Amino acid sequence: MIKLRKIIAAMLSMILFCGCGGTSAQKMEVTYFAMDTVMSFRVLGDNEAAEAAFAGLGGMLGKYEKKWSVTDPESVISAANRGESVVLDPQTAELIQFALEMNELTDGALDITMYPVLREWGFTTGEYKVPDDDRIAELLMLTGCEKVQLSDSVLSLADGAQIDLGAVAKGYAGDLISEHFRECGVTSALLDLGGNIHTIGSNPDGTPWRLGIRSPFGEGNIAVLELSDKVAVTSGGYERYFTENGVDHSHILDPKTGAPADSGLVSVTIVGEEGRLCDALSTALYVMGAEAAERLWQEQGGFDMILIESNGDMLITEGLENMLVPTDVFNGELVMLRD
Repeated sequence: MIKLRKIIAAMLSMILFCGCGGTSAQKMEVTYFAMDTVMSFRVLGDNEAAEAAFAGLGGMLGKYEKKWSVTDPESVISAANRGESVVLDPQTAELIQFALEMNELTDGALDITMYPVLREWGFTTGEYKVPDDDRIAELLMLTGCEKVQLSDSVLSLADGAQIDLGAVAKGYAGDLISEHFRECGVTSALLDLGGNIHTIGSNPDGTPWRLGIRSPFGEGNIAVLELSDKVAVTSGGYERYFTENGVDHSHILDPKTGAPADSGLVSVTIVGEEGRLCDALSTALYVMGAEAAERLWQEQGGFDMILIESNGDMLITEGLENMLVPTDVFNGELVMLRD
């Protein structure tokens, strides 16, 4: 018997809204269902700026979904997956080039060519099953970013190869939408793209946004993170999985094995300046495990991270030392990672 559990709500599931020093700030908020998730956009302070930002928002989300969807037969991604050579618009070309660079940076842990394997497991179709080892091995022969050719904005894939931008698309969309909001004059906003959290400025009273990080072990938040002008993205095996014969199978696959990642991590939160980077790293580091994640952080920098291990311990990088507070739900050991 297979039982599916899918959490559509944000991975940073409880957003604790801080008021404005005892006064009530003007607030405007809209919600969309796009890119297979619920998204909410909250602007405080300037209603005129908010109205300008919201006026073009629906069109932007629709455009990104149509371009980057792996299930829309009219998208350029679907066309490429059918074996066609396609000319990409600048944003899509930039996104795919970024994903290829992240594949190299993470030693293959972030791999946009895993779509045939994901589909076999049923995570893209809803027909969930555990493939046999021979079938996984057969499909892995079709994967690998060396099968993606991108030249002068022309994308072509090797025979049988297919791509899925799900690990980077929401992060990049958040970057573009944040830029749009700022251009419209928004100075205080919280953008939640299905768990990809983009903060613009702070609360109008100057206090940071407070984000509750959901416990991967049950109900409630395991910590509270305070951010201003930052992005936070969480990936976890508990976000989307199915259970067969008493075993849980997560949608985050290890590209080396074609099976759900088993790195000892149950949740990874990346905090940084750029949504697409946070999006990519939250998935890749979940696959790589704590030691490799710490090594990459020390070598590359440019981001902070919260790693929650299966034994309940929480590892955080030193940049978050004064920005994160564990809650009463947390009962493991807090380990500070220093460069």
